[in-house]
Amino acid sequence: MFGIGMPELLIIMAIALIVIGPQKLPELARSLGKGLSEFKRATESFKQTIEDDAKVADKNESATKETVVTEKETTEDSKGAKIQEKSI
Repeated sequence: MFGIGMPELLIIMAIALIVIGPQKLPELARSLGKGLSEFKRATESFKQTIEDDAKVADKNESATKETVVTEKETTEDSKGAKIQEKSI
């Protein structure tokens, strides 16, 4: 956990208890927990939006490629003969 072991965490908690006081510490911990959970929700929402946009972009790209392939139904070879292409 960021290189912080149990002894360091206990020291940080003791200093927070001394500085903030026993009355305000639970309130501070509660608000910190709510803030972290809201941040986590916002991060997950952002991640989901990016993934959805990437999927839509991939679908649009593949649809564009398929359109280009189907528009080229016939081509000419080097001798000028018409060749039928398979659309993928």
